[in-house]
Formats: sequence, C-alpha cells, structure tokens
Amino acid sequence: MSTLIQHTEPAPACLPPDWSGIGGCVLPVAAGATTDLLNCHALVFTAHGPLLAEIDFDEHPCAAGTLLWVRPGQAVRFAESSGDPVTIVFRPGLFGPDELPGVSPDAPAGPARAPLVPPDPEVFRAAFAHLLADAGGPPGPVTAALLRHQLAALLLRVRVLDPVDEARTHVEGRTFERFRVRLESGYPNTRRVEDYAAELGCSVRTLTRASLALTGRTAKQVVDDRVALQARRLLAATSLSVAEVGRILGFGEPTNFGRFFHRETGLSPGQFRGRFPDDHPGGIPEPRRPTD
Repeated sequence: MSTLIQHTEPAPACLPPDWSGIGGCVLPVAAGATTDLLNCHALVFTAHGPLLAEIDFDEHPCAAGTLLWVRPGQAVRFAESSGDPVTIVFRPGLFGPDELPGVSPDAPAGPARAPLVPPDPEVFRAAFAHLLADAGGPPGPVTAALLRHQLAALLLRVRVLDPVDEARTHVEGRTFERFRVRLESGYPNTRRVEDYAAELGCSVRTLTRASLALTGRTAKQVVDDRVALQARRLLAATSLSVAEVGRILGFGEPTNFGRFFHRETGLSPGQFRGRFPDDHPGGIPEPRRPTD
C-alpha cells in the first residue's frame, strides 16, 4: 500500500478483518456522496442493477452484471444505483507477486483497470455470493483458508476475462512496467526521470521510448501524471491543506505546487477542491461482522 495513504484521513475505513484479510460490505450509494480514498482492494459486482461509479475522477456507468476492481489509494465515489451492488474487500499484500499465475493484485498493471462485463454474469454472481456467505461464518484458520482459495479463484477468473496486453510482454513493455512499479514508491521523492533511469539501469531515452510505446506519453509526462493524480486524490478526499498536499508530494513551496497543479489540470488546487462536497455520507463502510 502506498505510504501516502498514511497521510490521509479517509472516510469510514474499508478494512477487511485481520483474521482473514478478506471480507464483504454493501456500498452506500447516494447522490452527492463524498469522494473517499480506498484503503484496500474492492471487487464490486452490480448483481441486480446499474451503478454510477467514479474512480479516480473518471465516471463509469455500469449496467447490471458489471465487475469493477478498485485499488488501494484510488479516489472513489458511488451514486445512482437502482440495484444493490455487492463488494468483496481484501487487504494489500494478501497474495505474493508470483503466487497467482498472471495476477499480481498489487502491481500497477493488474487486470480489470476498466470495468469488465463477463459473458456469463451468473458465474461471478454465484462466486460473490459464496464468498460473502462464507465471510459471514465463524472466524478461524479453516474459514480464512476457504476465503483465500475462493478469492484466488475469483481473481484468476478476472485474469481470464481480461488477458495480458501482448504489448506489455515485449522488451519495452517490461521496461515500462518496471518503471511504473518504481514510480509508485518514488514519486513523492523525485520527479526526475534521470533518477528512475539510474535506478533501473537504463537511459532516459530508453524509458521515454518505452513510455511512448505503451502510453503515448513521455517518461516525464508519466511521472507528472502520477504526481498530479495523487494531488487530485488528496485534495478531493482528505482535509489536508493545499500546503500539506504539496509537501507530501515533494514541493517545498506552496507556490511551486500551485503552478505545477495548474499546469497539469488547468485549475488551481483551491478551484479543484471546491468541486467536491464534504458534508454527505459516502465511501465504503466497515465490512460485515461475522456471525457469532
């Protein structure tokens, strides 16, 4: 989990129980709901009706039978649902990077970065129902092992539904993914592409070529995009001051942060923050308690 989460004040925590690391909850859906930062992974399935989800400031109108995977640290808001979307939550680090073939849940290039519509929604509806039912059972090592196996199967189903982009398996794709992994921990400390190239043992030109091939953006633009995204997350979903957000992201002076943010978004930090309500319930609540 990004260390920056420790500097935020998310709304009611979305943390699965410690004994299993896996749980379930029902989404609060309300017009004008606040934007919150997620503390864990959340698999959301619109089992019975449509849902309007906003993830990292992109709106996703999801019809019934749509699967969403929201990652730790993402800014999320849910509104306008005519059904009862269900959610499975699980903690970061639950699975190792090589534990599930083709699926590294905590990696930047994980599957289902966009909403998915399974060809047979009933398979996912049943998988969610079974896992949520077992999550409400008595806590203990047997139940924890059962939940872990069920979640692993569900994540592998998601990977089958959303296979790896062939471009990411080539040399430039592998270089870019290494860059993105390092960027996730490094962006609060440096925005210099030269620093990332040195750590990865390649040239700035190599990083830029890989970034352009995979995203159409230069390596410097990729770095600045990531910093700007985190700035928007913190401004929209926390009570941190603009100066505090700037310091967290490595800007010694608020004016420098303000110039950077305006250049990247076209708005001042204050103008951007003013777009988000702060007096309505929102986010994902605490997971369901297991039965006694």
